[in-house]
Amino acid sequence: MRCSVLGAGSWGTALASNLAGKGYTVTAWDKDAGVLEDITRNHRNERYLPGAVLPPTLHAHAEVAKALEGAELVVLAVPSHAIRPVAIEAKRHVHAGVPIVCVAKGIELETLMTMSEVLEDVLPVPLHPYLAVLSGPSFAKEVAKGLPTAVTVAARWERVAKQVQDAFHSKSFRPYTSGDVVGCEIGGCVKNVVAIAAGISDGFGFGANALAALVTRGLAEISRLAVRKGANPLTLAGLAGLGDLVLTCSSDLSRNRTVGRGLAAGKTIEAIQQELGQVAEGVRNARSAHELAKRLHVDMPITDMVFRVLYEGVTPRDGVTQLMTRETKPEM
Repeated sequence: MRCSVLGAGSWGTALASNLAGKGYTVTAWDKDAGVLEDITRNHRNERYLPGAVLPPTLHAHAEVAKALEGAELVVLAVPSHAIRPVAIEAKRHVHAGVPIVCVAKGIELETLMTMSEVLEDVLPVPLHPYLAVLSGPSFAKEVAKGLPTAVTVAARWERVAKQVQDAFHSKSFRPYTSGDVVGCEIGGCVKNVVAIAAGISDGFGFGANALAALVTRGLAEISRLAVRKGANPLTLAGLAGLGDLVLTCSSDLSRNRTVGRGLAAGKTIEAIQQELGQVAEGVRNARSAHELAKRLHVDMPITDMVFRVLYEGVTPRDGVTQLMTRETKPEM
């Protein structure tokens, strides 16, 4: 199989490495020429996955058209805000019948569309049945090391979900299939916002009780938004919901949790992002999820708190106080 991965950040490179490790011919594309040269010359990506040795069947090309040449599977692994322009550039070079897997987690700020909705807005109609999303608890660093990982592949057409599942399935990477695209997308997006709240909590030393409460109530508001968008609530109890949320809220590998810890330490968001050197999707997602919740009249107090801390000058400690002192109500 010939595979193309558009986006050679940490996650795109890890997935490309997984596919290439199965013997597929994989071509990666990225706007960063230095990353592409490192992949081509050294079989490494020291900027995003330092120390990982990449398979020799993983190649790189600086032109989207060349990277997509002959592709039988396309993976879109650029950050969520870049999905639209990259899809516009790629659409002339992808043929109907080729699965297109989006692994970006986000809601487009300008339109409040999920990533699959953005792709349907951009790509020709004959390509729409072949769209899929991949989500779940999966840090790129661990996937690149070949550590056991399970994810969800969702597509509206079961045959496409199964094709993608078979392409990615390996002894260390186990995909499950789902027909609930929107549930997987909302879970994958909003968990990043809750992870910022978890980082704030941990940064203040609030302990395990607070973290458990954030994960549980965070899942509740993620589920409310997803169901309002037409999702199956059971999806949010699975890998793309609870699984991804627990991982992102509890691990030091989480960039979004790191953002929250930095905010609790009094750092500016600009300084935190510069230290990270990579995109923390929750920073952008906090705004788009907040706006989508307002549009759909969904109560999302944790998301609202993170939004106000990031964009309205509320201090993290005041944000926590306001969250805890809201009017009481039944749990369910």
